[in-house]
Amino acid sequence: MTLPPKRTLPPHAQKEAASMITRRRLVAATVLAGASLGTARAQDMRPSPKPGKRAWAAQVPVIRVGLLGGENNADRLQRVDGYRKLLEETFQVPVKLLQAADYAGVIQGFAAGQVDLAYMSPAAYAAAWIESNGNVMPLLTSQEADGSTSYVAVLYVRADSGITSLEQLKGKALAWADPNSASGYLIPRSEFRVMGIDPEPGKYFARTGFAGGHEQAVIAVLGKQYDAGVTWSSGVGDVTQGYTRGALRTMVEKKLLDMKDLRIIWKSRPIENGPLTVRADTPAEFRADIVALHRAIPVAYPDIFHAMDMGSSKDWVPVKHEDYAVFVDMLKAEAAQRRRR
Repeated sequence: MTLPPKRTLPPHAQKEAASMITRRRLVAATVLAGASLGTARAQDMRPSPKPGKRAWAAQVPVIRVGLLGGENNADRLQRVDGYRKLLEETFQVPVKLLQAADYAGVIQGFAAGQVDLAYMSPAAYAAAWIESNGNVMPLLTSQEADGSTSYVAVLYVRADSGITSLEQLKGKALAWADPNSASGYLIPRSEFRVMGIDPEPGKYFARTGFAGGHEQAVIAVLGKQYDAGVTWSSGVGDVTQGYTRGALRTMVEKKLLDMKDLRIIWKSRPIENGPLTVRADTPAEFRADIVALHRAIPVAYPDIFHAMDMGSSKDWVPVKHEDYAVFVDMLKAEAAQRRRR
């Protein structure tokens, strides 16, 4: 059997056929990409709870939000005002912002049943858990762009101090931020001890003291009341801008600090980001609504999210008490040490 001769298209027809195949492939790829994008968008969509009064309002007629100290009161209120309005508009109950002079104010508020909700530091959460006999519950924490859920403590000195290392701080004065701060107290003390440095006043450091908050500690160091201080930071990004987030970044953005005036000389190990915390005896429906709203905020209200987070995080992710148990242990160890002194 003789096969018919293979037909060969003329050159212009070959080009047209090749072009047609390419167009079909592009169309198919576009359709697939659109379907994938649509799926991704559907997965990312987190509808905010519909506005309306809830049944739980009978037990939580006012949402009392605790605000940790460590920042200028007027700045703090302005920063969270959009968040307050969003809570009120969504759940149609009044929202009361309770400003505390320090971390202890919110901790004691939870213990007394006078605070319903707060974005806490990890150590402040642990202290509230101890003070309230376990009547607080962590719901969510912030997640960074790289997927991490942590930050670091940084030790800073004045840039003109001549101090470039922790060793050179021996015999100098150190400012702690707050006794219930992980980055501004607990973690540095823990790591200093591991390094063979006794953090108690008059030991390695000539003098230590509490400045009253992270912002206040920076101001005290710049004012030469102390030689060094510790605060919280992402520890990554452009140091001249105060890194990507943290107390230094916030002060730079508020024009309260020029990073040329400070030098970072030490960073801690990663510290778990603090949790959005509620009282455990609030209604389950209230907690579910709070989670749903906060999960929607990064997508639907990114400005509010970043104002709360004070940085460049991308999302909220669930957490549980076990994620902060180490801070409970640290606080108990600190209390035991104080009793021995």
